Amino acid sequence: MNAIQIKDVTKQYGNVTALDHISLTFEYGKIYGFLGRNGAGKSTLINIIANRIFADSGEILIDGIPAKEDMRVHEKIFCMSESDLYDTGLKVKEHFKWINRFYDSFDIEKAFMIAEKFGLDTNKKFKALSRGYQSVFKLIAALALQVPYVIFDEPVLGLDANHRELFYELLLKDYEKNERTIIIATHLIEEVANLIEEVVLIDQGKVLLQDNVEALLEMGYSVSGLAQEVDSYCKDKNIIGYDELGSLKVAYVLGEKAQLPRDGHLQISAMSLQKLFVKLTEKGGN
Repeated sequence: MNAIQIKDVTKQYGNVTALDHISLTFEYGKIYGFLGRNGAGKSTLINIIANRIFADSGEILIDGIPAKEDMRVHEKIFCMSESDLYDTGLKVKEHFKWINRFYDSFDIEKAFMIAEKFGLDTNKKFKALSRGYQSVFKLIAALALQVPYVIFDEPVLGLDANHRELFYELLLKDYEKNERTIIIATHLIEEVANLIEEVVLIDQGKVLLQDNVEALLEMGYSVSGLAQEVDSYCKDKNIIGYDELGSLKVAYVLGEKAQLPRDGHLQISAMSLQKLFVKLTEKGGN
């Protein structure tokens, strides 16, 4: 099976359970949004997939090959990490050359071409780059690698709006030309909502949901108006949260839309992916 298969993976740090019997599959040829609050377990799972740390139990298979310490997966997966794992004393162009030695699939000409688009000075040492350009360098390394599975862990940290837009544009163009699996772990949900095909949401070390974006957006809606009218409408409905301002109230509802009262002043709106995420994961959510 061409996929990243995560089977019953558990990871603990002392008394803290970072991952609690996680099982899910990232299929080949899709763009995933990997979402979760800080401390939900996203980075832990990514680091296990990338073979940087080991699970306490369970296993991960990449195209059927165990990911743990198996060189056969070396040319199959790359993780662009939030952490700085590069030699800070080397110049960008020297890093490109080293990556080219370690990965047969690295397109060094493409790396220099993308660097020019971003305005990245490849003669600068990594430590001399701003936070934003350090992120740009790591993005370039990931985009220039033609591996089947690429994970972006908080890819746009420190990037300005123009550079974020350029990254998303290049990512989509690359995906259209070279189909592969792209996993984006980010807090900027609205920015990637139009890019991703499927969402994996984890919370407190467990998979909360996994579904395609279209289905998720059809799961629920919001109803707004005077608090008393909203409360009356929401009786016997699956409410995942509220927002209130004075006498006004917004309720976030899972399920099919029910007809509004004819004599009321309520309004129904679509629920954004970000709002669905927030309400499902905030304290007290269902």
